[in-house]
Amino acid sequence: TEDEIGLVEREMKEFWTKFKSIYGTEQLNQMLALRDSCEESIKALSEEWSQKLKEGELMADKIQEYNNEILQQNQRISENQEHLAEIKSNLNKEEQESKDLTDSIRELKEELMKMKEITSSKRKAAQERAERLGKFKVLFEERLGLEIRRIHNEQLQFIFRHIDHKDPDKPYLFTLSINEQGDYEVTSCTPPLDCIAEFQQKVRETNNFSAFVASIRKAFTALSYE
Repeated sequence: TEDEIGLVEREMKEFWTKFKSIYGTEQLNQMLALRDSCEESIKALSEEWSQKLKEGELMADKIQEYNNEILQQNQRISENQEHLAEIKSNLNKEEQESKDLTDSIRELKEELMKMKEITSSKRKAAQERAERLGKFKVLFEERLGLEIRRIHNEQLQFIFRHIDHKDPDKPYLFTLSINEQGDYEVTSCTPPLDCIAEFQQKVRETNNFSAFVASIRKAFTALSYE
């Protein structure tokens, strides 16, 4: 280092001063030559060390620059890893949402198929009952003095005559429909009968429609005698 070089130079000067007082001119010249040689060697060594020191500082700066660059790269890698983790998490969420949506669609399709089957079954039952009503129409008209009319909302109106012996043409009527559950439902009755709800429940249980109509006619007949 520069301090060590300065120390060597001071020691050399001290040595030279002591040496002059002891040795003669010839020896002094030799020593001067030796001194000059040493000074040149020291100067060359100093320059070499100075150059190496500069190179070392440059190398240290370069190493620090590389370290900074590595830190920046590590930071970018860490940020990219976090970003990739976030993307992966979002993809997993989207996959789960897609699966849930697929399951919901499948369940809705299954429910729709069940509803279609139920609707088809109810429609078929209603059609069969309507066909039975049509078959019974002529029989009822001939034997019971009954007239059946199709009115609004696909309802059937049953009109009985020849019940009141005082007024054979007086109408006794009730209106019948088939509800969403496929069951018979009396929507009106004139004159009103207290037992109509009982008759309605019984025909739903037995599906005996002719007995249902006959029971209502009997109730109308009994009412005419009151």
